[in-house]
Amino acid sequence: MVQEYEQFILKIKKLTGIDLSLYKEAQMKRRLTSLYEKKGYQSFDAYFQAIQQDTKQREEFLDRMTINVSEFFRNAKRWEVLAEKILPRLLLSKRKLKIWSAACSTGEEPYTIAMVLSAFLPLQQIEVYATDIDENVIARAKLGVYPERSLNEVPAEVKKKFFIKEGNFYHVADEIKKTVTFKKQNLLSEKFDTNYDLIVCRNVLIYFTEEAKHSLYTKFSQALKTDGVFFVGSTEQIFNPNQYGFETEDTFFYKKLP
Repeated sequence: MVQEYEQFILKIKKLTGIDLSLYKEAQMKRRLTSLYEKKGYQSFDAYFQAIQQDTKQREEFLDRMTINVSEFFRNAKRWEVLAEKILPRLLLSKRKLKIWSAACSTGEEPYTIAMVLSAFLPLQQIEVYATDIDENVIARAKLGVYPERSLNEVPAEVKKKFFIKEGNFYHVADEIKKTVTFKKQNLLSEKFDTNYDLIVCRNVLIYFTEEAKHSLYTKFSQALKTDGVFFVGSTEQIFNPNQYGFETEDTFFYKKLP
């Protein structure tokens, strides 16, 4: 049984890019055993065969293995502000922006950024850099397959243009996937690149201590160009933006001061 589970882990990593060995073994094994028994399979081998051969089984497996707390166009009014106020200003002086989606989770946020930008620029000119500390969610993000609930706030025309429905799941169109580069990164311990026009880090900083938040605000500010923008989540208002070299450009949008 142990060897069979280890083989299952290796085969799943090869098939999907998700490394189940990064999870606590006893908990993951119990969770998977319960899942395959519910579906009528007798072993990890039999379940893998099903996942390999049946797209629906594979998608359901992926959905169960990753806890999806993100959505496309989450808090839609903020994305409208980005499209109507922030991006037009940033694009006044240049036709290519340096953009970072920090702590991008399963990819909804960076793909949303690319979709919003596509109203202004050809897709070939769009590059979004996306990072997360969890290799498993990055693997899921690269696949670009999402349950319907992740698309609750996606405008109808965007859904039609950039998603392909297969069964109960939606696949992000390849031309959008090509605009995003994913990489593993630890925000607290690793250095940031610089000269960003836009940094998006939403619904993440609420999980950090005040000391860690102070450190990250400072690092994000240093990573932005003058007049660049830091876009945070709807529970993450910065009450003293000047301390970090920011001024409020709109609610949850902070502009880097000279």
